[in-house]
Amino acid sequence: MRILIMGGTRFVGVYLTKILVAQGHEVVLFNRGKKPAPVAGIQQIHGDRTDAAILKEKLAHEEFDAIFDNNGRELSDTQPLAEIFKGRVKHFIYMSSAGVYLKTDQLPHIEGDALDPKSRHKGKYETESYLAEQKLPWTSIRPTYIYGPQNYNDIEAWFFDRIIRARPIPIPGNGLHITQLGHCQDLARAMAAVLGNEKAIAQVYNVSGERYVTFDGLARACAEAAGKSPDSIKLVHYDPKKFDFGSRKGFPLRVQHFFASIEKAKRDLNWQPEFDLLSGLKDSFENDYLASGRDKAEIDFSVDDEILKNV
Repeated sequence: MRILIMGGTRFVGVYLTKILVAQGHEVVLFNRGKKPAPVAGIQQIHGDRTDAAILKEKLAHEEFDAIFDNNGRELSDTQPLAEIFKGRVKHFIYMSSAGVYLKTDQLPHIEGDALDPKSRHKGKYETESYLAEQKLPWTSIRPTYIYGPQNYNDIEAWFFDRIIRARPIPIPGNGLHITQLGHCQDLARAMAAVLGNEKAIAQVYNVSGERYVTFDGLARACAEAAGKSPDSIKLVHYDPKKFDFGSRKGFPLRVQHFFASIEKAKRDLNWQPEFDLLSGLKDSFENDYLASGRDKAEIDFSVDDEILKNV
């Protein structure tokens, strides 16, 4: 297949590109050209995807069997792309988020649960609805938290920063909120398994890790991944409602139960996560956190200090 990936040079896109090229597909990347392609010699088309005129100029004369829209955040990002290739593409795969789900008393989230039109992922919610209305051969992927090497969101690194410096770890609430992380490589493998799969057309898939974990449990798993005893770390619980951090973040995860069933993806895609939480965290710690030298970097702990001073 000739496949277009929107992005492809950061995080999950890097893994997906390598997988698809290894499978023998012709992969073309569309991005701003700020980073090199993850595989030497593959074609890149450079442009600003938020400019519909640029998209049309650069892509209207290209032909693709499938498209992975990895970085569309708003409907306005994806709609011009879908309009260009409607009726011309066999599969349009959209990277959404489990963050579109409405809060519920019944967990885990399953595909078909009510969506939250007011969530910060409103754009993804609107894009999924649009793709369904257009009758494109679409599939939507809804990951929970993604982690692993090259993660540009501070999730596991937030914990590693405190663990390797022997600092207390401030955790909102009682530490028993349950969440879920999925390794970037497992996500990329699931995306590749969607490609050309007739069962996946017009379907949504939650994709993440197999198991769920509490906030406290995640901190202890990060400690073990960093070669420390889980019992050696100091966890400090606090009431987040008593603090106003402004635009600063006091914790890298949403303070609520947040996890989703991946049974549908396992069944339809013949896919299974290869990384358990500990092996995935070790991969991230050794091959990204230490490899990038972040263990020696200057980290701003001012929010932590404010919390610790007032609990």
